[in-house]
Amino acid sequence: MRKLRFGLRLAAAGAALCLALTGCGSTGAAGTNADGEQVFNLTLSHGLAEDHAVHIALSAFAEDVKEQSGGTINIEIFPNGVLGSETDNITQIRAGALDMAKVSASTLGNFQNEWNVLSVPYVFNDQQHYYNVMDGDIAQDLYQLTADKGFMGLTWLDSGARSFYTADRAIRTPADLKGLRIRTMDSQMAIDMMDALGGSSTVMGYSEIYTGMQQGVVDGAENNVTALRDHADVTKYYCFDEHTRIPDILLISTETWNAMSDNQRQIMTECARQMTEEYKTAWTEFENEVLAAAEEKGVELIRDVDTAAFQEACQSIYTNLETDSPEVYAYVERIQAAG
Repeated sequence: MRKLRFGLRLAAAGAALCLALTGCGSTGAAGTNADGEQVFNLTLSHGLAEDHAVHIALSAFAEDVKEQSGGTINIEIFPNGVLGSETDNITQIRAGALDMAKVSASTLGNFQNEWNVLSVPYVFNDQQHYYNVMDGDIAQDLYQLTADKGFMGLTWLDSGARSFYTADRAIRTPADLKGLRIRTMDSQMAIDMMDALGGSSTVMGYSEIYTGMQQGVVDGAENNVTALRDHADVTKYYCFDEHTRIPDILLISTETWNAMSDNQRQIMTECARQMTEEYKTAWTEFENEVLAAAEEKGVELIRDVDTAAFQEACQSIYTNLETDSPEVYAYVERIQAAG
């Protein structure tokens, strides 16, 4: 696989997007080639823009799969959420209307409770611990949990660490969140985290954050640093508490996967693994570009955060998981033992 190159500029032209979505579903197997191997024309959906590092990585992945498979696996990518939300995409895969999708692990928690372990605050000690878990047996076990529900994980992509960013108050300790309305994802784990830290959770769509911060509907949000591409103009402080590291997951239809030959599955697995490895460096470069641009706009980066205080404040989440979600807590113990 060639070296992937990422940046904030739009990828070169040549990836025309099919907008005729009516009836545009999974195509799956499409006959055989001259050697008798089945040909697959697959659809892959994600919600990010075409100049985002994820789309560039997936485009390179699709090209490599096509080359390595001799044209027997062709992947058409639909970005920008044109095929619906992540939840919609998973539902479409289960219905046989879509072959693949890139979704957040937090979304998967709505379909299989164990996936919520990756949204638990401070379940990872640091970035290397996170990489070790996602490259190891624990992630592989998570990938297989939904195989009987019509989809399974193929690989993961780094999505950085999520931290708080605000319009007018630096966050160095949980006490600094008191009285603040913070936008969170529509995730019970995110809501529970805000309750534990003393802030107020406001659930809203990502596209609403800019206006929400501008008009004072919310005082801030929590996300990885690349959110500053969109929100630097209304953000004064980005505070590196790094409460969660929630990966993106590349899913594939179980039916599609099972229809492939052993050789085709090996090609898909190896190309996906290589994409994941190269994306680690690419993601870091992407973050650094965004941070540099945000600082030029006046965003102050707060790194002297009392991480231990945040970890201590989140202990109630662990206690509740042990009692209420033992299947998730079992994965918490596995992850922490791997640290």
